[in-house]
This record gives sequence, structure tokens and C-alpha cells, in this order.
Amino acid sequence: MNAPLEHPMVPPTDNPLLDYLGIRLASVGDGRCAFELDIEPRHLNRQGSVQGGVIATLLDAACGYAGLPMRPDGALGHAVTVMLAISYLSRASAGRLRATATVSRAGRSLYFASAELAIDAGVLVATAQGTFKRSHVSAES
Repeated sequence: MNAPLEHPMVPPTDNPLLDYLGIRLASVGDGRCAFELDIEPRHLNRQGSVQGGVIATLLDAACGYAGLPMRPDGALGHAVTVMLAISYLSRASAGRLRATATVSRAGRSLYFASAELAIDAGVLVATAQGTFKRSHVSAES
């Protein structure tokens, strides 16, 4: 097996939402993926902690990208989320978040992945488990 790709050789996310939020792809390959986000005021809710939707986006992206095939041109394939279950465990309001995901089982089109989201201080913020379906996107999409 090849080692996961590490920055700066990581392919671009090719995802405008992740780019807009400042979520960076840190590593991807061999059924694993990691995304990072430096918490900014725009990521916080009214209580001053990271908005649940931002947490969900990080976990969804990490799980989804973990199962993406690498195309011959070096670009990542595509998938859609079929199901995602999230457990919110603690708050985060400052620092760097890191979502790490691993594919636990994969078939021809469906794969299953789990992820953890932790703050750089080592506190586990949330976990997720999901089911994803590989998809084929045409050039016209």
C-alpha cells in the first residue's frame, strides 16, 4: 500500500464550499483522509463555539474523501453521502480542528467510513460514521 499523500502534493479539494470555509485537505490516500480548519469568528455560533454545521461539513468531507479513488491524472473521483451520523461530544471555540477519517469497508460502489474531529489541544469534539456512494460525474456536470 502507498502512504497517504501529504501536503503539498495533496490534490485540490475541488470543492467551493470547503474552500469558502477555509477547510484544507491535509492528506488523502489508501482509505484515509484528514482535513484541517483554523477556527475563525465566522465559524462560531451565537454561543461562541464552532457551529454544528461546520463540524458536520468537516466530518462529512473527511469520510467522503477517504473513499475516493485517485484517477490516472491525479485528480480525485467523486462520491455522494448516503447517510451520516454525528455525535457531538464537546465544544471548540479556538485553535485548529483536524478531522481524520478511515474507510472501514468498501464494495464496488458503496463504502463505509468513520471519522473523529479533534481540536489541536487533543480534545475530541465529535465523531461520525457514514455510508457513501461513488459517483461518476460527466464533463457536462
